[in-house]
Amino acid sequence: MKLSKRLKLIESMVTPHYDHIWDCCCDHGYLGAALLDKQNNETVHFVDIVPELMQSLESKLQAFYDEHNWQVHCLDVSHLPLQDHQSKHLVIIAGVGGDLTAQFISSINARHPNLDIDYLVCPVHHLFMLRAKLNELKLGLVQEALVEDKKRYYEVMLLSSKSNNQPVSAVGEQIWQADNEVQLDVAERYLKQTLSHYQRIAKGKNNDVAHIISAYEQVIPALKTSL
Repeated sequence: MKLSKRLKLIESMVTPHYDHIWDCCCDHGYLGAALLDKQNNETVHFVDIVPELMQSLESKLQAFYDEHNWQVHCLDVSHLPLQDHQSKHLVIIAGVGGDLTAQFISSINARHPNLDIDYLVCPVHHLFMLRAKLNELKLGLVQEALVEDKKRYYEVMLLSSKSNNQPVSAVGEQIWQADNEVQLDVAERYLKQTLSHYQRIAKGKNNDVAHIISAYEQVIPALKTSL
Protein backbone atom coordinates (compact mmCIF):
# COMPACT_ATOMS: atom_id res chain seq x y z
CA MET A 1 0.00 0.00 0.00
CA LYS A 2 1.46 3.34 -1.07
CA LEU A 3 1.56 5.79 1.81
CA SER A 4 0.03 9.25 1.61
CA LYS A 5 2.42 12.23 1.73
CA ARG A 6 1.45 12.77 5.37
CA LEU A 7 2.17 9.18 6.42
CA LYS A 8 5.35 9.13 4.32
CA LEU A 9 6.66 12.16 6.20
CA ILE A 10 5.82 10.59 9.55
CA GLU A 11 7.57 7.36 8.50
CA SER A 12 10.68 9.31 7.44
CA MET A 13 10.97 10.83 10.92
CA VAL A 14 11.13 7.42 12.64
CA THR A 15 14.76 6.58 13.38
CA PRO A 16 15.92 2.97 14.02
CA HIS A 17 16.88 3.28 17.70
CA TYR A 18 13.59 2.39 19.38
CA ASP A 19 12.70 -0.92 21.03
CA HIS A 20 8.93 -0.39 20.83
CA ILE A 21 6.93 1.76 18.41
CA TRP A 22 3.27 2.39 19.21
CA ASP A 23 1.20 3.31 16.15
CA CYS A 24 -1.82 4.83 17.89
CA CYS A 25 -5.20 5.52 16.28
CA CYS A 26 -3.72 3.33 13.55
CA ASP A 27 -6.97 2.86 11.59
CA HIS A 28 -6.02 0.33 8.86
CA GLY A 29 -2.40 0.05 9.99
CA TYR A 30 -0.71 1.43 6.87
CA LEU A 31 1.96 3.35 8.77
CA GLY A 32 2.80 0.48 11.13
CA ALA A 33 3.00 -1.94 8.19
CA ALA A 34 5.44 0.38 6.43
CA LEU A 35 7.58 0.40 9.57
CA LEU A 36 7.51 -3.41 9.64
CA ASP A 37 8.68 -3.39 6.01
CA LYS A 38 11.89 -1.70 7.15
CA GLN A 39 12.65 -4.92 9.07
CA ASN A 40 14.36 -3.29 12.05
CA ASN A 41 14.46 -5.11 15.37
CA GLU A 42 11.83 -3.07 17.20
CA THR A 43 8.33 -4.32 18.00
CA VAL A 44 5.56 -2.35 16.29
CA HIS A 45 2.37 -2.07 18.34
CA PHE A 46 -0.88 -1.32 16.51
CA VAL A 47 -3.35 0.53 18.74
CA ASP A 48 -6.96 1.55 18.11
CA ILE A 49 -10.16 1.47 20.13
CA VAL A 50 -12.40 0.04 17.37
CA PRO A 51 -12.67 -3.77 17.78
CA GLU A 52 -13.73 -4.50 14.20
CA LEU A 53 -10.76 -2.61 12.78
CA MET A 54 -8.29 -4.35 15.03
CA GLN A 55 -9.66 -7.82 14.33
CA SER A 56 -9.39 -7.22 10.58
CA LEU A 57 -5.89 -5.74 10.94
CA GLU A 58 -4.67 -8.63 13.07
CA SER A 59 -5.79 -11.11 10.41
CA LYS A 60 -3.87 -9.21 7.73
CA LEU A 61 -0.76 -8.99 9.87
CA GLN A 62 -0.88 -12.72 10.53
CA ALA A 63 -1.12 -13.33 6.78
CA PHE A 64 1.59 -10.96 5.57
CA TYR A 65 3.86 -10.20 8.55
CA ASP A 66 3.86 -13.44 10.51
CA GLU A 67 7.64 -13.43 10.98
CA HIS A 68 7.85 -9.79 12.10
CA ASN A 69 7.66 -8.40 15.63
CA TRP A 70 4.23 -6.86 16.17
CA GLN A 71 1.34 -6.76 18.62
CA VAL A 72 -2.26 -5.55 18.28
CA HIS A 73 -3.98 -3.68 21.12
CA CYS A 74 -7.66 -2.69 21.20
CA LEU A 75 -7.65 -0.01 23.90
CA ASP A 76 -7.69 3.68 24.73
CA VAL A 77 -4.35 5.32 23.91
CA SER A 78 -4.26 6.79 27.42
CA HIS A 79 -3.79 3.25 28.76
CA LEU A 80 -0.85 2.00 26.71
CA PRO A 81 0.87 -0.83 28.67
CA LEU A 82 4.30 0.77 28.41
CA GLN A 83 5.22 -0.53 31.87
CA ASP A 84 5.38 -4.03 30.40
CA HIS A 85 8.30 -3.01 28.18
CA GLN A 86 11.07 -1.21 30.08
CA SER A 87 12.98 0.21 27.12
CA LYS A 88 13.02 3.02 24.55
CA HIS A 89 9.52 3.89 23.30
CA LEU A 90 8.19 5.90 20.38
CA VAL A 91 4.49 6.75 20.61
CA ILE A 92 2.98 7.91 17.30
CA ILE A 93 -0.32 9.79 17.55
CA ALA A 94 -1.75 10.91 14.21
CA GLY A 95 -5.13 11.66 12.70
CA VAL A 96 -6.87 13.06 15.80
CA GLY A 97 -7.28 16.61 17.07
CA GLY A 98 -4.69 18.51 19.04
CA ASP A 99 -6.97 18.53 22.08
CA LEU A 100 -7.18 14.73 22.14
CA THR A 101 -3.46 14.43 21.37
CA ALA A 102 -2.71 16.63 24.40
CA GLN A 103 -5.02 14.52 26.54
CA PHE A 104 -3.31 11.29 25.47
CA ILE A 105 0.21 12.61 26.08
CA SER A 106 -0.71 14.11 29.46
CA SER A 107 -2.17 10.79 30.58
CA ILE A 108 0.76 8.71 29.29
CA ASN A 109 3.30 10.99 30.96
CA ALA A 110 1.40 10.92 34.26
CA ARG A 111 1.19 7.11 34.21
CA HIS A 112 4.84 6.58 33.17
CA PRO A 113 6.91 9.49 34.55
CA ASN A 114 10.18 7.54 34.59
CA LEU A 115 10.08 5.86 31.18
CA ASP A 116 12.11 6.99 28.17
CA ILE A 117 9.37 8.03 25.73
CA ASP A 118 9.50 9.98 22.47
CA TYR A 119 6.35 11.18 20.75
CA LEU A 120 5.71 11.66 17.04
CA VAL A 121 2.48 13.62 16.59
CA CYS A 122 0.50 14.82 13.60
CA PRO A 123 -2.80 16.38 14.79
CA VAL A 124 -5.52 17.59 12.44
CA HIS A 125 -6.30 20.87 14.25
CA HIS A 126 -5.87 22.83 17.53
CA LEU A 127 -2.11 23.16 16.99
CA PHE A 128 -1.67 26.35 19.04
CA MET A 129 -3.33 24.80 22.08
CA LEU A 130 -1.37 21.57 21.68
CA ARG A 131 1.97 23.37 21.42
CA ALA A 132 1.22 25.26 24.65
CA LYS A 133 0.40 21.98 26.40
CA LEU A 134 3.57 20.31 25.13
CA ASN A 135 5.60 23.13 26.65
CA GLU A 136 3.69 22.80 29.90
CA LEU A 137 4.63 19.12 29.96
CA LYS A 138 8.27 20.14 29.36
CA LEU A 139 8.67 18.02 26.24
CA GLY A 140 11.62 18.94 24.06
CA LEU A 141 11.35 19.43 20.30
CA VAL A 142 13.63 17.15 18.29
CA GLN A 143 12.27 17.92 14.81
CA GLU A 144 9.20 19.41 13.17
CA ALA A 145 8.00 19.53 9.57
CA LEU A 146 5.09 20.76 7.46
CA VAL A 147 3.41 18.85 4.64
CA GLU A 148 0.51 19.47 2.29
CA ASP A 149 -1.52 16.35 1.49
CA LYS A 150 -4.75 16.36 -0.54
CA LYS A 151 -5.21 20.11 -0.07
CA ARG A 152 -4.81 19.90 3.71
CA TYR A 153 -1.84 21.00 5.78
CA TYR A 154 -0.26 18.96 8.56
CA GLU A 155 2.38 19.76 11.15
CA VAL A 156 4.45 16.81 12.33
CA MET A 157 6.46 17.06 15.56
CA LEU A 158 8.99 14.65 17.05
CA LEU A 159 9.25 15.22 20.80
CA SER A 160 11.34 13.83 23.63
CA SER A 161 10.51 13.43 27.31
CA LYS A 162 14.09 12.76 28.40
CA SER A 163 16.41 15.04 26.44
CA ASN A 164 17.37 18.69 26.65
CA ASN A 165 16.11 19.66 23.23
CA GLN A 166 14.70 23.10 22.48
CA PRO A 167 11.27 24.07 23.84
CA VAL A 168 8.26 23.75 21.55
CA SER A 169 7.58 27.04 19.79
CA ALA A 170 4.07 28.47 20.17
CA VAL A 171 3.65 28.64 16.38
CA GLY A 172 6.56 26.57 15.10
CA GLU A 173 10.02 27.46 13.83
CA GLN A 174 11.41 24.71 11.61
CA ILE A 175 8.13 24.41 9.69
CA TRP A 176 8.62 27.92 8.31
CA GLN A 177 12.27 27.38 7.29
CA ALA A 178 11.77 26.36 3.67
CA ASP A 179 14.84 25.36 1.67
CA ASN A 180 13.16 25.44 -1.74
CA GLU A 181 10.46 27.40 -3.57
CA VAL A 182 7.90 24.59 -3.43
CA GLN A 183 8.14 24.27 0.35
CA LEU A 184 8.10 28.06 0.72
CA ASP A 185 4.85 28.18 -1.24
CA VAL A 186 3.33 25.53 1.03
CA ALA A 187 4.42 27.43 4.14
CA GLU A 188 3.07 30.74 2.83
CA ARG A 189 -0.33 29.26 1.97
CA TYR A 190 -0.53 27.45 5.32
CA LEU A 191 0.31 30.63 7.20
CA LYS A 192 -2.30 32.61 5.24
CA GLN A 193 -4.95 29.96 5.96
CA THR A 194 -4.08 29.85 9.65
CA LEU A 195 -4.21 33.63 10.04
CA SER A 196 -7.53 33.79 8.20
CA HIS A 197 -8.94 31.13 10.52
CA TYR A 198 -8.11 33.07 13.67
CA GLN A 199 -9.15 36.39 12.15
CA ARG A 200 -12.60 34.92 11.53
CA ILE A 201 -12.74 33.70 15.13
CA ALA A 202 -11.75 37.17 16.34
CA LYS A 203 -14.91 38.62 14.81
CA GLY A 204 -17.09 36.57 17.16
CA LYS A 205 -18.05 37.47 20.70
CA ASN A 206 -15.87 36.49 23.67
CA ASN A 207 -13.09 35.13 21.46
CA ASP A 208 -9.79 36.57 22.65
CA VAL A 209 -7.38 35.27 20.04
CA ALA A 210 -5.44 38.50 19.50
CA HIS A 211 -2.32 36.96 21.05
CA ILE A 212 -2.53 34.01 18.65
CA ILE A 213 -2.90 36.28 15.62
CA SER A 214 0.04 38.37 16.82
CA ALA A 215 2.21 35.27 17.24
CA TYR A 216 1.53 34.06 13.69
CA GLU A 217 1.99 37.55 12.23
CA GLN A 218 5.54 37.53 13.61
CA VAL A 219 6.32 34.57 11.33
CA ILE A 220 5.78 36.62 8.15
CA PRO A 221 9.13 38.51 8.02
CA ALA A 222 11.16 35.40 8.79
CA LEU A 223 9.26 33.37 6.21
CA LYS A 224 9.97 35.81 3.41
CA THR A 225 13.72 35.81 4.09
CA SER A 226 14.20 32.10 4.75
CA LEU A 227 15.57 31.28 1.28
